[in-house]
Amino acid sequence: MEFYDTPERPKAFSMDSLEFFFLIAQYFREALPLRLILLLIACQKAGGQIRLTQEEMATVLDVPRAKTNEALQEVMSHGIVFKVRRGVYQFNPPYSYRVAEFIPGTELVEAEYVQVDQEKTIVRIRRDESLPDLVRFPSLEHMREAIEELRKKRAEERAARRLARAQRKEEGSAQ
Repeated sequence: MEFYDTPERPKAFSMDSLEFFFLIAQYFREALPLRLILLLIACQKAGGQIRLTQEEMATVLDVPRAKTNEALQEVMSHGIVFKVRRGVYQFNPPYSYRVAEFIPGTELVEAEYVQVDQEKTIVRIRRDESLPDLVRFPSLEHMREAIEELRKKRAEERAARRLARAQRKEEGSAQ
């Protein structure tokens, strides 16, 4: 968490949901979506906007653009970020939100900061009916449910593998 708190600008900070980190660490089995989320968090501006093209993301992550697009689509399908326009994405404020940012180059005179009210961003997102409900009314519950489904599926696959091994072993000892 970064603080840019002054008497004139109280409560200026960046925040990331620990619950969000906990769930994405469990849900995303592949490294690329996690790496992409971390990149997006690191590159967001005040107000949660990320100004990066997919080509720039691919360059930073050192992966093909097609793989970046695939990972970004997966991340967006959960309402974590959404596309504003080409090269501009928006973090969903409950997951990661930069309330303020330092303006580089102002430190020698009087340091300047940009500050954006999170509540105004949330209201703007909720009013935008072109966005899916998962973006407008974010909830990590769908990821919790998906994690349980993944765990159940993996448990069934492990049980099937154990059964197949036992059958092969039984067939081998019968010969």
